[in-house]
Amino acid sequence: MKKIIKVGAVDCGSTELFLISGPCVIEDELIMMKTAEKIKEVSERLKIKAIYKSSFQKDNRSSLKYYDGPGLAKGVQLLAKVKEQFGFPVLTDIHYPEQAAPAAEVCDVLQIPAYLCMQSTLLVAAAKTGKVVNIKHGQFLAPDNMKHPLQKCIDAGNDQVILTERGYTFGYNDLIVDPRAFYHLNNLGYPVVFDVTHCIRKYGIPSADVKGGAREFLPVLSRAGIASGVDGIFVETHPEPAKALCDAASQLCVYDLEEFLKPLIELHATEVKYRK
Repeated sequence: MKKIIKVGAVDCGSTELFLISGPCVIEDELIMMKTAEKIKEVSERLKIKAIYKSSFQKDNRSSLKYYDGPGLAKGVQLLAKVKEQFGFPVLTDIHYPEQAAPAAEVCDVLQIPAYLCMQSTLLVAAAKTGKVVNIKHGQFLAPDNMKHPLQKCIDAGNDQVILTERGYTFGYNDLIVDPRAFYHLNNLGYPVVFDVTHCIRKYGIPSADVKGGAREFLPVLSRAGIASGVDGIFVETHPEPAKALCDAASQLCVYDLEEFLKPLIELHATEVKYRK
C-alpha cells in the first residue's frame, strides 16, 4: 500500500489528484500574487488541492547572465506572503545544506533538484528539518535507483517523502519520459508526481528562447502520466510565460490552467477506478 504524505490539507498519495504549481522562479511580488490568486480560483472550482511552488534560487542556469532568483531571505519572505494570503502549503528548492533550516521555517515541502538527488549531505539536511522532502528523479539515474535517495531520507529519520519524475536524458538536449519510470517509482510505495513542464525543456538552449521548450507536448505527456498512475501533477505556471525570467518556453500560462487540468482530473478518476 502506498504511503500517504500530508502537506497541509493535501493528502499526497490518496485517491485524489493533487497539483503543484507556480512560477519556475520567484520574480516580483505582483507576479507571485497574480499566479497564486488564479491557482486558488482554479483549485477551488475544480476541487483539486494545490501546493504552491516557486524557487528562490535556480543555481543551475547555463549562464551567469541569466536571472537566478531573489535569494533565500527575500524569496522565503515572498513565499510566506503567498501562504498567509491564499492558504497554500508552499514548496521551494534547496541547493545547499545550509538552506534547509531557514527554508523550512516557512515552506511545507523542501524540493531536492534532479541534478542533486544523490547528494547525501543535502538530503540529510532536508530530512532533519522534519518537513516533507520532494526528491526529483535525476535524469542520469535509472528510475528504480531512486530507492537510494529515498532510503537516505528514511535513514536520517524522515519518511515524509514524495518522488517526482521529470524525464531521462536521451541524445543531446532532450529529456524522454519513459512510462516504465512511473511503474518503478510507484513500486517504492511513496507518492509519485509528474513534473510535465520540465520534461519538455530543450536543455542547452537559453530558457528565454522560444526554441527552449516544446509546450505543445504538455497535454499528451500529462495524460500519459496520469494514465500511468501518478498521484500529482507538477505544472509551472506564469501570467505571461513569454516574459518569464526562467523557463519562458515551457511554463503554462496560468490563465490556461483550468482547461489544462479538466481532462486530467477526469482521466485520473478513471485510472483510480480501474486501479482498484
